[in-house]
Amino acid sequence: MGTIEPYVVAAGKRYRVIYRRPDHKQTSKRGFTTKKSAELFLASIEVAKARGEFIEASAARITIDDLATAWLEGLTHLKPSSYGPVETAWRVHVQPTWGSRAVGEIQHSEVQRWVSGLTSVQAKSATVVLRAYGVLAGILDVAVRDRRILANPARGVNLPRRVPKEHRYLTHSQVRTLAANSGRHALLVNVFAYTGLRWGEAIGLRVRDVDLDRRRFNVSVNAVEQGGRMDIGTPKSHKRRAVPFPRFMSADVRTAVEGKRRDDLVFGDDLGNHMKRTRVSTGSKSWFKTALRESGLDPMTLHDLRHTAASLAISSGANVKSVQRMLGHASAAMTLDVYADLFDDDLDAVAEALDEARTSSDVAEMLPREDTDGPTAEKKP
Repeated sequence: MGTIEPYVVAAGKRYRVIYRRPDHKQTSKRGFTTKKSAELFLASIEVAKARGEFIEASAARITIDDLATAWLEGLTHLKPSSYGPVETAWRVHVQPTWGSRAVGEIQHSEVQRWVSGLTSVQAKSATVVLRAYGVLAGILDVAVRDRRILANPARGVNLPRRVPKEHRYLTHSQVRTLAANSGRHALLVNVFAYTGLRWGEAIGLRVRDVDLDRRRFNVSVNAVEQGGRMDIGTPKSHKRRAVPFPRFMSADVRTAVEGKRRDDLVFGDDLGNHMKRTRVSTGSKSWFKTALRESGLDPMTLHDLRHTAASLAISSGANVKSVQRMLGHASAAMTLDVYADLFDDDLDAVAEALDEARTSSDVAEMLPREDTDGPTAEKKP
């Protein structure tokens, strides 16, 4: 147990509490105007130590700024394309509001007002709000683990719900027209629409990754533009995969790699370097937007062609596991979740099967039954 000692100041008698922290180091707190208040404080310290809930007051005075540096440095598991948005969320939305605040003084209600303000007042998208909230909550999680605060005040706030964007699916005829209107990028359009490769996976393909005999693209890298430079990393799922391409694309793929060295890019720019999204247009005129307009199609993104690839594969009879491998999803469950709308026919089949089973059951119930054991059984002559 600790001790309570009186002392005198100009304003009168005061009390100081001397106690030991869980690490057995002695510390004290002074300024209590009554012995009763000092005793209550000492009792709360002993209870907190017994419950494992003791928090040193000085530890809670560290600021969000101080913890954020180490927290950001610890995100080494993130790809550059994932780290960039997190760092931006910290710099633009979190640091200006919370950077100078001590972790011990942040209240749950304050975090809720901040989240609500980003959503309603600043009209930020759910994605932006959730990312900013995740940064603040992650930093405060560190404060909890470091025993600087007892609980994370950011946890449990009401968050906006991210509404999935409706998928756009093109037909074979629409893809054919779009590719024809894409000029020298026709093969690239077909690659997106019939293999489901991501942008970074497609522009990262090298000649050595193309297997013309088996009609496969061996996807092992993902090229992402970050801050004006190209970062080359692993695919999104961190797994290599072989993606098949249809036979009708073989001649165009062969032409694309013809005369190139093994390490040359299949879809390089005019200088043989990685294509960049910001450079696929001349001035403000995008070749893809132009092709969409000339094809009579509504605006969409190149990534939307990945959804078309899933749709065309499923409609052709491919099973979910094959589609998962083609798209590079982490699991077949993820593929089902993302493209649940493509399996409506399967739901119809379930209903039809249940209807047939019920009808068969009804017919069986109506058929006469021959009772050979009961008292009313018909006697055979």
